[in-house]
Amino acid sequence: MHEPTTPTSADAMASENAKLDFSRDMSYGDYLHLDELLSAQHPLSPEHNEMLFIIQHQTSELWIKLMLHELNAAIGNLRNDQLNPAFKMLARVGRIMEQLVHAWDVLATMTPPEYTALRPWLAASSGFQSFQYRQIEFLLGNKNAAMLRPHEHHPDRYAQVLQAYEQPSLYDEALQLLARRGIAVPQDHLERDWTQPYSASDGVMQAWLQVYREPELHWDLYQLGEKLTDIEDAFRLWRFRHVTTVERIIGFKRGTGGTSGVNYLRKMLDVVLFPEIWTLRTHL
Repeated sequence: MHEPTTPTSADAMASENAKLDFSRDMSYGDYLHLDELLSAQHPLSPEHNEMLFIIQHQTSELWIKLMLHELNAAIGNLRNDQLNPAFKMLARVGRIMEQLVHAWDVLATMTPPEYTALRPWLAASSGFQSFQYRQIEFLLGNKNAAMLRPHEHHPDRYAQVLQAYEQPSLYDEALQLLARRGIAVPQDHLERDWTQPYSASDGVMQAWLQVYREPELHWDLYQLGEKLTDIEDAFRLWRFRHVTTVERIIGFKRGTGGTSGVNYLRKMLDVVLFPEIWTLRTHL
């Protein structure tokens, strides 16, 4: 009768080595396509700091891609009266914006002389031309037909931006939802040209006041109002941090994309996306 054999240290080592062999299975790098991702940085200048500039903007675009994924899904859920999934997605959008706010801290380590040395290599490229960011602006209701033009030269990108421009915004869908729940919303805010900028309405404020004065009766709509507040709060911080970082690095020079730079960005700070959500607080 043979005694059971005890694995030798060599056998144990071979077993461990087999666990580390990913030649036949999908590895971490394969799943994330890291070869493509990490080879997408192509500095044009001899400047050391260009790598920071590229990675800062590439990672921001990845976060914005996720934001678009969540925001589009949240809008669809509101349209279908599925509020709980929408709340989860909108909360994630707010957290992504927080991530983008902190990303400016890294770019702010670039000093004015460092950026000045890099700037000629950027030509006319600018974050102002981000087709993903423009979709975010449109989906949040800041519609401006002139902002379509920077994307006309690229049909695929233009189609995506145009779709966001032509469809109801997140706030438009929220007002449609209020109306379906029996809250009186002015008809001209329910049937309007979705490509036009949103105009504040006392009637819409009264609709939200009805919700906020009886939160227990309209709890999910009340939650929706606060989710929208969270989104705009985070978006304002993101815009503000952008302005201060740009001013810190380039002062009041014109932007590479042809805008007035800091002056243009400061004007964006005055844009209010969900006006009645804010003004109702004065009337409670």
